Amino acid sequence: MRLLVSPRDVEEAKRSGAADIIDVKRPAEGSLGANFPWIIRAVKDLSDKPVSAAIGDFDFRPGGAALAAYGAAHAGADYVKIGLMFDGAKRAEEVIGAVVRAVKEEFPEKFVVIAAYSDYERLGTISPFVMSPLAAAAGADVAMVDTGRKDGKSTFEFMNEEELAEFAGMNSAAGMQTALAGSLCFEHIPALKRINPDIIGVRGMVCGGNRNSTIQEDLVIRLARMVG
Repeated sequence: MRLLVSPRDVEEAKRSGAADIIDVKRPAEGSLGANFPWIIRAVKDLSDKPVSAAIGDFDFRPGGAALAAYGAAHAGADYVKIGLMFDGAKRAEEVIGAVVRAVKEEFPEKFVVIAAYSDYERLGTISPFVMSPLAAAAGADVAMVDTGRKDGKSTFEFMNEEELAEFAGMNSAAGMQTALAGSLCFEHIPALKRINPDIIGVRGMVCGGNRNSTIQEDLVIRLARMVG
C-alpha cells in the first residue's frame, strides 16, 4: 500500500513528506474540493514525490469536469482525481470519458482517478460497483472510494471489509489500481492491510482526527511506517 496525504497548502505539504503521494485539495470546498493551480505548482516544485490534485465533487457537467482535469494536469498534477456526485451509468460514462480524454490526449503518462462514494446510498450517487467498469472501459487508471459527506463517519460504516475487498478485486481484474479513503483512522489499518488496496488516502487521520485542523508531521511519519 502507498500512502496518500492531502495537504491544503504548501506549509502542510512540507509536513507531509513521509507520504508516497502528496494530494492537493481544498477541504473547505468538499470531500474532493479543488485547490488553486498555483498551489498545485508550488507543491510540485517543493517535492519530488508524485502529486495528486482533486478537481472537485462534480455533478453532471462533463465539459466543466474535462476543463478542470486539463487544468490540473497542466498545473503539474501527476494524478488527476474527480468525484462523481451524481447517479446514472450513462451520465457517469460521459463524464469519465471526458476527463480521461482531457488528461490523456496531451499527458498520456499521467494517472486519472475516478472516485465514487462509500455513502452513495444516503447521497443518491453512483455506486462504486457501477463506476468501476465504466472507469476501466474509459481508460482510467485508479478507481477510488471516499466518503462524500464529511461528518466523521468512515467508509467502513457504509461498506464492510468484504465489500471493499470485492471492489479492489474488481479493479485489479480490470487492470486498474484501487484507492480507499474516507475518514480512515489508525484502528482501520489491520483491515486495510487485509484488503490491500494500492493506495490509502488520508487527511483527518494525520490531523489528529479533525480534517479541518492542521496536518501533524509526526502522525504522517507514524502512519507511513505502519503502512510501509
